[in-house]
Amino acid sequence: MASALYNLTRASRARQLALPAIPVLLIAGCGALALQPELRLAVPMLTGVTALMALLLALALFCGERIPNPWSPRVILAVALLLRLMFLCAPPQLSDDIYRYLWDGSNLLRGVNPYAAAPALLTPPPALRTVHALINHPDYVTIYPPMAQLIFAGGAALGGSVTGLKAFLVLFDLGLCALLILLLQRLQLPVWLALLYAWNPLPVLEIAGSGHVDGAGLTLLMATFYLILDERDEAQPGPGRWSAFLAGALFACACLVKLFPLVLAPVLFLLTPASRRIPFGAGFLAALAALLVAFLPQLANITQSLDAYARNWEFAGFAFNTLRTFTGSGSVARLILSSGFALLVAGITVRLALDLRGNRTPAERGHLAITASYRIALALLLLTPTLQPWYALFLAAFLPFCAGPAGLVLCWVVFLTYQVQIPYFIRGAWIESGAVTAAVFLAPLAAYLVGKLLGRTGSARPA
Repeated sequence: MASALYNLTRASRARQLALPAIPVLLIAGCGALALQPELRLAVPMLTGVTALMALLLALALFCGERIPNPWSPRVILAVALLLRLMFLCAPPQLSDDIYRYLWDGSNLLRGVNPYAAAPALLTPPPALRTVHALINHPDYVTIYPPMAQLIFAGGAALGGSVTGLKAFLVLFDLGLCALLILLLQRLQLPVWLALLYAWNPLPVLEIAGSGHVDGAGLTLLMATFYLILDERDEAQPGPGRWSAFLAGALFACACLVKLFPLVLAPVLFLLTPASRRIPFGAGFLAALAALLVAFLPQLANITQSLDAYARNWEFAGFAFNTLRTFTGSGSVARLILSSGFALLVAGITVRLALDLRGNRTPAERGHLAITASYRIALALLLLTPTLQPWYALFLAAFLPFCAGPAGLVLCWVVFLTYQVQIPYFIRGAWIESGAVTAAVFLAPLAAYLVGKLLGRTGSARPA
């Protein structure tokens, strides 16, 4: 008996010691990466350090579930800010997408429609010559939707520099961290779970490091969830309808930053109370129309770029590569994957509709809807022919609500795909590894099976 009590006390002390150690070690890990002069030549170190950081997040989850209120919202946001500041002033190394962002945003500020012509067909002004030379795929008209263009313009207005644009995107990302805390409170979940995104190396490296716009879209998406789940308006039809209208408008904005959130439209429709669905739809259509009309008629040129992306782009897609080998046709493989994904979304949506029946509280409805969103995001990443590491941000935003092993592992294992940067940086040869592509697909599935055995599969759970 005494021995058992001693072991219990020792375990409790170890968990208490881990509370300050976890953020310190995460900061040290990011610091080590930030000090690297060229991350493309330090990919093995990158994957190793981020693996340790992912393990620290798992340890934080383990300790946090056994110690009441382990980290306050202020600590979570302060550490999140510090992690991002380390990479803010560094040049983007793992991706060059931000130069297209800066080109589009700067042109919009000059009154030039970014959809009017491909960069290769334009003569840049002196201030944009360096940026113009660094744009990837300059023969294509921009692929980014209208709301993304407004965000690019806002970032470009901060000095017309990469650092200014990254700072603007980091502000959105920190806003997302704060929104996750508020949404966790609304769903009656422990607020410290927000650290699974706020301290995750994926948003730190992909937004603060490379300056990807995905975090801004996710901020708008989470704001949509937050407004739909506003309990205070339940007894006030007027304010409730305006809240639903604003939620619909924010959802349209999220979809026009990156198109990924569109697949969650059925989930948000079911989550919205029946009396608010018309205002929600009206807000969505109004914002959608306003954003699209503002860039007409040149906006139609985006369809050529989107078509080229849908037909030809591929990267780290294990399911796609397997089906293409089996069928002998990339087009057939894409058709099978898109059909399979549509069926999965339909199945998840039907299950959600059945689960939402009955007299459920807004928090319970929110748990079920976010669980469905997590599953859809996970399926999308596993089935897409093109899986860039920053695409996993779509999944990472749901981790605080559905911290399943598969999601945690996938948000780390995508870093392995950066192995292509080593030969590309040295010799200009883009060489994918079949083993890495297989690992990115199989590791989350293996983690899911292990989690299933241990009873942890990533379902949202009440506090």
